[in-house]
Amino acid sequence: MTKETEPPRRPPAVPVAQSKLSALVPRLPGLALASSIAGTATAVGRLFPIVGGPVTGIVLGILLAAVLKPGARLRPGISTASGFLLQVAVVVLGSQLSLVQIVRVGISSLPVMVGTLVVCLAAAYWIGRGLGIVDDLRTLIGVGTGICGASAIAAVTPVIGAAGVEVSYAVSTIFLFNIAAVLAFPFLGHLLGMHQHAFGLFAGTAVNDMSSVVAAATTYGAPAADYAVVVKLTRTLMIIPICLGLTILANRRTRTAPAGTTPHARPRTRVVELVPWFLVGFLLAAAVNTTGLIPARAHHALGEISVFLITTALSAIGLSTDLVGLRRAGFRPLILGGFLWMVVSITSLALQFATGSL
Repeated sequence: MTKETEPPRRPPAVPVAQSKLSALVPRLPGLALASSIAGTATAVGRLFPIVGGPVTGIVLGILLAAVLKPGARLRPGISTASGFLLQVAVVVLGSQLSLVQIVRVGISSLPVMVGTLVVCLAAAYWIGRGLGIVDDLRTLIGVGTGICGASAIAAVTPVIGAAGVEVSYAVSTIFLFNIAAVLAFPFLGHLLGMHQHAFGLFAGTAVNDMSSVVAAATTYGAPAADYAVVVKLTRTLMIIPICLGLTILANRRTRTAPAGTTPHARPRTRVVELVPWFLVGFLLAAAVNTTGLIPARAHHALGEISVFLITTALSAIGLSTDLVGLRRAGFRPLILGGFLWMVVSITSLALQFATGSL
């Protein structure tokens, strides 16, 4: 065979492990920075449980971004932390759920949980629209208020492709009204003469992040705290139908987008692609925990891991936040958060009264 007819030589194959390592290395600086912020935020959150690590992480990330202005070297790792790690955190969150326990508590608390969620999402849509707040931001504030704060925002963010500035504003808004709930709800419970389980149901359905639920309910009493935690974990399962619904909506909007426009979400043509992988992982983790394969002594550690991953992801989102965009949003999202907080609280009390739980 002559030189002219000799086939071109293929480049030597790169081992899979080496290929993955070379893809990981550029991400290490940004991941290390986000993890360092998360470590500091976790320590601060332990000193001040009412604030918590995730909120501290996003605030520290925003402050550092204003000074540091992360460049191209840090961006790949920051992007991985705010995306993939956020999804992994949702999967680990499922390992704390017992489907049997959820069924037991859910029979009595489901009407209040579903009712508050439906009212909250409807109010988020109509009030947010009236205030002129963009779709993604009012969705994040709505699910954060109606389901479980930062965890719900973490789950919904990759589904709708929300911008970092929207996530930052939503988490900050939820945080402010969590503090208000911790301070006001025990006083309100005593004023209304609520028994321990009634207050636990109230705190579990009307307060958002777990740390704030525990803080408010523990102030009221140990039985209230125990019941509130189970209600709160059960409420976390609402992430699944909400994310599936939002995924289907995003897919429909993509298909019906006018020619020449850039759809917000990439097209999904197969049914299996409508289910985000991390929601499947979330359910599998809950199912495995229900079978008893996850030892009870591991639950605390898994909870800590989940919170740390969420804190790392939110720290990365803080690092990538557009401060100009945050200022441009103004006070309208905060007003929406306040309205939703009141709507959820009143709805929870009204449904308890209507069902005889109060």
